[in-house]
Amino acid sequence: MTFVKPYWRQIIITVIIGMLKFGIPLIIPLILKYVIDDIIGAEGMTTGEQMTSLYWLMGIVLFIFVFFRPPIEYYRQYFAQWTGNKILYDIREQLFDHLQKLSLKFYSNKKSGEVISRVIHDVEQTKNFIITGMMNIWLDLFTIVIAIAIMLTMDVSLTVVAVLLLPFYGLAIKYFYSRLRDLTRKRSQALAEVQGHLHERLQGMNVIRSFALEDYEQGEFDKQNKNFLNKAVDHTRWNAKTFAVVNTLTDIAPILVIGAAAVMVIQFNLTVGTLVAFVAYMDRLYNPLRRLVNSSTTLTQSIASMDRVFELMDEEYDIVDKEDAVPYSFPQGEVIFHKVSFSYDGEQNVLDDISFIAERGETIAIVGMSGGGKSTIMSLIPRFYDVTDGKILVDGKDIRDYQMRSLRDRIGMVLQDNIIFSDSVRFNILMGNPGATEEEVVEAAKAANAHDFIMELPDGYDTNIGERGVKLSGGQKQRVAIARVFLKSPEILIFDEATSSLDLESEHLIQQSLFRLAENRTTFIVAHRLSTITHADKIIVIEDGQLREIGSHEELMRRQGAYYDLFQVQQLT
Repeated sequence: MTFVKPYWRQIIITVIIGMLKFGIPLIIPLILKYVIDDIIGAEGMTTGEQMTSLYWLMGIVLFIFVFFRPPIEYYRQYFAQWTGNKILYDIREQLFDHLQKLSLKFYSNKKSGEVISRVIHDVEQTKNFIITGMMNIWLDLFTIVIAIAIMLTMDVSLTVVAVLLLPFYGLAIKYFYSRLRDLTRKRSQALAEVQGHLHERLQGMNVIRSFALEDYEQGEFDKQNKNFLNKAVDHTRWNAKTFAVVNTLTDIAPILVIGAAAVMVIQFNLTVGTLVAFVAYMDRLYNPLRRLVNSSTTLTQSIASMDRVFELMDEEYDIVDKEDAVPYSFPQGEVIFHKVSFSYDGEQNVLDDISFIAERGETIAIVGMSGGGKSTIMSLIPRFYDVTDGKILVDGKDIRDYQMRSLRDRIGMVLQDNIIFSDSVRFNILMGNPGATEEEVVEAAKAANAHDFIMELPDGYDTNIGERGVKLSGGQKQRVAIARVFLKSPEILIFDEATSSLDLESEHLIQQSLFRLAENRTTFIVAHRLSTITHADKIIVIEDGQLREIGSHEELMRRQGAYYDLFQVQQLT
């Protein structure tokens, strides 16, 4: 209702217009009664008088239905759809804002395809709640009440017969729809799992092809698809039972009225026009009831989807700003790790009692075996995760005392696998500073040794580089990512194995641009090849989450410890 509240005026207007739309057809059975009893069956009228009355009646009715009802129908549909779509827009806006604030821990535990399913499919289902639950149900109830009121004015006893089966409708809906919501939720979850599986496999299609896993993956997809089929069939079976019972009641009701009305015409002087009108009103009475049953199904599905949407919206943030957090306004770039420990699951530490100082403008290299915790250290500096124990100080203040976005705004990252978006080269570079000029974009590209290859692309800076930069080589993607950081011009740099998967020529070009970028900035480098970090002011050796050694290349080589052993092994290979 938080999302609905801003649009209550539009909803009320839509309902009022809808009342006119549904109310106008309710006069048709009355017209039938009047034509049969008061025109055709009128004994004191001549044929001419009957025809005159009929012409006048048809003229008024046609005027209402030709000139009055169409604009009512148009505006009712327009306002209903406009309101529904606007509320969906607001929900997706807030969901995307929420998703951007969730920690990386959330994304490491959720398939992106499942998240997308909730934002697209489940949010779309909530539109049915708005249009059906907030508008159509009230209009159908209005139609039923008005129809019963008109029928009561014609004949009370026959009206009682007409509404005799209404309590059974209520019981049927209560019985069937209590379980339908749970079945709908399971069906939606199964569909999200199919979407998540499909999204993941499409991203890894090159792996599937390279290992010739097409048949195996077909079987894996079949499992997910079959699970969805089973849930969908369970849902359909229960839905079919519901409609079988409800439609049987709907069919029986008019038969009872026809039988009772016929008896009353024969024995109790009920007019034929009243009989015809009552049968016509049964259609006006039970059609809205059918729609209410359909609405119950639709609402059950939309409420199950809403449960999933708001379950996502209720995900708590692991990383939040303190109430008194301050902007990181005058960055210098000094970083201090003070007895830092970290655990992903709260049980086993990935880092244990790490302490070191990175002075302003220093280059700090972090080396060690895979899985030792090097990348985890890099993730803690921009607060992708918060430390479990100890603290990280930037310019003398705990990073948790800074506003998170202002801190990250002064940190630039170049990773082993940088995300390049399916857009132009210019767009991807501008992500470093969306307000930059064309000249600044070109300068950043030149500084990253990217300008020359960009100009050789079909449309230069306007070339669309495909999903995840598929049209660029690994080295070209890295240079675009480095140009992005040049444009950002941060005080703290993080290079997490930025050249580990590149050929020698690309590595040489990227090393040049990285050295240029690191000038006068505090720089952290995680490197696999030790020959690329011998220039670092400090080299930190991490083993099993613990700091084993720290010092310059020359100092560590003289000690002949863990770093020396690693360096010798790499030199031999």
